[in-house]
Amino acid sequence: MPSMFFGHGNPMNALTQNKFTDGWRRMAASTRRPRAILAVSAHWYGPATAVTIAGAPRTIHDFGGFPADLFAVEYPAPGDDWLARRVRSLLEPCKVECDGEWGLDHGTWSVLRHAYPAADVPVVQLSINEAQPPSFHFALGRKLAPLRNEGVLVIGSGNIVHNLHAYGWGRHVPDPYDWAERFERFAKQSMLSGDYSRLIDYEHLGHDAQLSIPTPEHFLPLLYVLGTHGSGDALAFPVSGFDGGSISMLCVQVG
Repeated sequence: MPSMFFGHGNPMNALTQNKFTDGWRRMAASTRRPRAILAVSAHWYGPATAVTIAGAPRTIHDFGGFPADLFAVEYPAPGDDWLARRVRSLLEPCKVECDGEWGLDHGTWSVLRHAYPAADVPVVQLSINEAQPPSFHFALGRKLAPLRNEGVLVIGSGNIVHNLHAYGWGRHVPDPYDWAERFERFAKQSMLSGDYSRLIDYEHLGHDAQLSIPTPEHFLPLLYVLGTHGSGDALAFPVSGFDGGSISMLCVQVG
């Protein structure tokens, strides 16, 4: 299986059809049906490394100020006990808690609603431990790489550039900020070179990175996906573009 990073952007993408959501559908259609999906979402960012164990994970509406139609969306994908146990085994000796309360947050279901609209592929989420450095998250991705040979689609959901303070909320669609375009271009070049060390050390990349990644949670899912990159794997950017001038919708596919 490949692994995929989705730039998920605005939660309203769950309800709309646009060039980004069309791209997500094409990404899923380009590969065989997975046995299950392991999702690392920007929106499960907390004090521990944990994995969902619910047999029927709830659809979490973790946002406010959006239309009622968005809160009515349900994504009733089943969980997967085998995958939850397999993740815990692969990540040893890292302590991975079992969480029966968390479900599927919008970083996961807003994308999967387009990629797998029937919600018939089991989904397990892995949290992002806010207490750990970027190198930790990349290392976990490395440990998760064997899942690709076991029929599991590993996905990360976030945004390589994510600055809501600079986001253009009006009806006019603004051009991307120059710093956002420069950092996205730098990130693409770094990925294509195979040198992930600079992205792992993004906190020391200077002004463009500071504006593009003011907080880490939307960037870190990318490191999990890059961690699954194996020797000889192709790397592609099947979806690209900006939203609101300060949100990169770039998607990355490994393998």
